[in-house]
Amino acid sequence: MTRILLISGNPRADSLHTAALRTAARFAPAEISAPLYDGLADLPAFVPGEYRTPDPVAFLRLQVAAADAVVFCTPEFAGYLPGSLKNLLDWLVDGGDLSGRPAAWLSVATPGQDDGAREQLETVLAHANAKLLQPACMRIPLRSAALHEVDGILTDPSLHQALLDMLDVVARALAGPRPKAKPSWDGVSSMFPVVQRNDASAPFRSWRAEIWRPSD
Repeated sequence: MTRILLISGNPRADSLHTAALRTAARFAPAEISAPLYDGLADLPAFVPGEYRTPDPVAFLRLQVAAADAVVFCTPEFAGYLPGSLKNLLDWLVDGGDLSGRPAAWLSVATPGQDDGAREQLETVLAHANAKLLQPACMRIPLRSAALHEVDGILTDPSLHQALLDMLDVVARALAGPRPKAKPSWDGVSSMFPVVQRNDASAPFRSWRAEIWRPSD
C-alpha cells in the first residue's frame, strides 16, 4: 500500500487547503493510505541548535518517516509561506527528515495568487534534498462555496475525482515509468541469430496538470 502524508499550510480547520486534503484523505482508494497531518498548530517554534526534540516534533517526524511521499497544500501570506508551515519545514530540514523523500504540492488557488508560496516551498524542499515529483504537482482552483460547513469536506463529486486523480498521479510518480513490454517476436532462439534492434525507446514523458476545472 502506498502511504501519502498530507500537510496543510493553514492550521484553520475550515480552510479550503485543509478541506481539500481532508477530502482526499476521506475518499482515497483502498490501495492508497492518505492520512492528514493535524498537528501544525501544536509545533513549538524552531530554535537552531536546540538538541531536545519536543514530543509534537517527534510525532511529526514519525509520520514523515512512515510516508512514501508528502503532499503540501498551502496558502500564501504576504507573498511567502505562512510562518506555521515554514516552522514545520524548519524542524524537518534540521532533522534531515525530507532528504530523499518524494514530495509534491497541491494548489487550490487561481493562477497568480500563490506563486510566491509555491516557489518558496520548492526552494525549501530543494534545500532539504527532497525529491520533488513534478508530474504530481497540481492546481485545482476552489471556491469557498465548495466547502461543506458541517463536515469540512468538498461537496462536488467532480472535485472528489480530481483529488483522487492527484493521489493516483503521486502513486504512479513513485512507481516510476513502466518498462516497455517486450513484443512476442523479440526473443532469443538457438535456431536463429539474434537481431540487434536500434529503435531506442522514447524517453518517459511525464505530464503536469496545471489547471483543473470542473465541468459546467
